[in-house]
Amino acid sequence: MLCENCNIREATVHKTKIVNGVKEEIHLCEECAKESEILNFEDNFSIHSFLSSLLEGGISPNITIEGDQGRKCPQCGSTYNDFKRSGKLGCSVCYSTFNDMLAPLIKRVQGNNVHAGKIPKKSGSLIKLRKEIKSLKDQLQQLVETEEFEEAARVRDEIRVLEEKASNE
Repeated sequence: MLCENCNIREATVHKTKIVNGVKEEIHLCEECAKESEILNFEDNFSIHSFLSSLLEGGISPNITIEGDQGRKCPQCGSTYNDFKRSGKLGCSVCYSTFNDMLAPLIKRVQGNNVHAGKIPKKSGSLIKLRKEIKSLKDQLQQLVETEEFEEAARVRDEIRVLEEKASNE
């Protein structure tokens, strides 16, 4: 397919826009797409600038990050403001130090805070079993804290059954 703008080069950039049920397609070559204001094409996309703009409200002003903006990581000394400026955390401890401020951002960008990727077929059932056991143990802890002992006993028994099943696999 040729570029709709120059009709010389092969179209490599395709944009589809649907407004009020009307579908509009644009097919451009890379050179024409760079010149086009419609696509706002950038060569230097950076995840760091993307995250920084999220934090500054550039892309989604609905995200509000509250908390101690000047808090420092005990390991590397980075602050949350350093992360906002650079889009990079200083070390692995930063994730736990700034977790309460990062969680809403990660959830907004990724859709969830927990990875839910594919599970290998060979060991998939065991992995699912372990996830279910962990979930039930968390539920058991909550039930004990709220003093719902009858329900806690039922969950405890279910955990025992699943743990035995996991040890047999």
